[in-house]
Amino acid sequence: MGDLSLLFVGTEQNLNLMPNNTPRVSRRSFFRIATATAAVAGATGVVANAQQGRGSSQGRVSELTAQTGAGLPFIHGVASGDPLPTSVILWTRVTPDRDALPGSRLGAPTEVRWEVASDQGFDNVVARGSVTTSSASDHTVKVDAGGLQPGTAYYYRFVVASGPHAGAISPVGRTKTAPAREQSLSKLNFALASCANWEAGYFAAYRDIAERGQSGELEFVAFLGDYIYECETGGYAGKHGVVRPTHPEWEILTLEDYRIRYGHYRTDPDLQAAHAALPWIVMWDDHETANNSWREGAENHDPATEGPWLTRRDAAMQAYFEWLPVRATSPSEQGHLYRSLHFGDLIDLHMMDLRTYRDSETSAANFGDPNRTMLGSEQFNWMSAQITQSKAKWTVLGNSVMVTPLKIFTIPDNQEANEALTYVKQQASGSAINSDQWDGYAAERDRLLALLAERDAHTLFITGDIHSEWANRVYHQGKEIGCELVCTSVTSPNIDDLLTDKTGIEHQPNNSTSLIVEGMLTDANPWVKHLDFDAHGYSIARLLRDEVTVDFVRVSNVEDPHATTAVAVTKTWRPGEGFLA
Repeated sequence: MGDLSLLFVGTEQNLNLMPNNTPRVSRRSFFRIATATAAVAGATGVVANAQQGRGSSQGRVSELTAQTGAGLPFIHGVASGDPLPTSVILWTRVTPDRDALPGSRLGAPTEVRWEVASDQGFDNVVARGSVTTSSASDHTVKVDAGGLQPGTAYYYRFVVASGPHAGAISPVGRTKTAPAREQSLSKLNFALASCANWEAGYFAAYRDIAERGQSGELEFVAFLGDYIYECETGGYAGKHGVVRPTHPEWEILTLEDYRIRYGHYRTDPDLQAAHAALPWIVMWDDHETANNSWREGAENHDPATEGPWLTRRDAAMQAYFEWLPVRATSPSEQGHLYRSLHFGDLIDLHMMDLRTYRDSETSAANFGDPNRTMLGSEQFNWMSAQITQSKAKWTVLGNSVMVTPLKIFTIPDNQEANEALTYVKQQASGSAINSDQWDGYAAERDRLLALLAERDAHTLFITGDIHSEWANRVYHQGKEIGCELVCTSVTSPNIDDLLTDKTGIEHQPNNSTSLIVEGMLTDANPWVKHLDFDAHGYSIARLLRDEVTVDFVRVSNVEDPHATTAVAVTKTWRPGEGFLA
């Protein structure tokens, strides 16, 4: 990748060098590099605070309850997820006493009853049960509520049945089961979200999702990774530094740490509201463990000072499965998170795990190595079976990193360059700029796209990770076979934030530097039909039988707890026609 080195002279301090001195560009570095190409110099500072104690349990409880107005024992709200036609996962956490905070391993076991009703007043309870939770699961409660009707909205709640808080009732949540698999659907709307960095701003995007969910406009949220961030306070802040400090203050490493971080996130009232409004279907990316993670390590993990990678990974996975409403089994327990959900005859949604089984990043010369894998053999075989057996109109792939090639320049019809670079054959060749994405696993991407190309179904990739809005056409062997919709970050920094951080100059949306970078990338990647590096928010996918429309919903200012939201851009893709206008 000597061409990249020439393009980015003066930015070596932003590159992680592989053993062969080939730049390995992480997502964070990508934004810095892209900014440098538009002649903005400097580096983002990193402020690392010393570890501080958590303080008294009395003080922490007061802090937590002040944020949401909720008191013991239901400080962390309720949630639902992974809807099937006759069941859905329900979640809450009970805080049995002031000392039994997340990660504390304290607190007596508590019996909790759960109820599902067809009405918000619970006059018609259709399912109920009980479960006992304890410190072994961090006092989280997760039940698979069955016996429900397909395609039906329900309300649910939890009631403490033992201990000093017996009789306490949780907030009421709203959820919805999936339609019956044989039901013919004409349309379905759902939200796409990813990359929610607590320290970079407030979660106004979640507030908007909650309002649309409660109104019935959205069926579910597909969350595509980076639900939390593992960084220390100041380690990955926003435009003007830390907007609101995270907890704990240090980089999280242990099971206790991860539990505390999830517990802290789940005190946010807008996040609680979004979980309570509609079911979530979640997948992790890297920051749920550590930055740029792979099968045997991570860019942000040093075994010499932070211990064995698998110890940290397993702790992170355990906390993830405790705190999120997912029915899958943790890979650290010989299970897997990848799974399929079905919505009538319209959508087969396949959530892919692109971290647990992948090979490490490598130099550009190896991107096309046929032995390199992101999915792992078992997951690839599962994915192959799901694709070939599907009878739904749409095959939707939940994808935590971008599948569309992203190149810094193109050389049309240059076969020699194509062969030398060993990338997936598209309309052009060039140098990929983010080996953490599917570009770094090009041969396996080709095999996946070949499977999709053989199907008569419409193909949609839904993606997060890159903190920006994208609408991409997806090609295989010169034929357009689908599209990719990439949602921007809920709050995590993008080019606009990094520009302000570097220069101290306040930038407005669509500032000239961002436009230069966007223009450079769209010129070099003609399959990219929409790109914006300045916005934060989320996206709404509206699927009809023969088209998909995406609304890019933007937050006015993530540093404002009262920020507004609005649809800024709408794009429509039709099979055989591509993106319209």
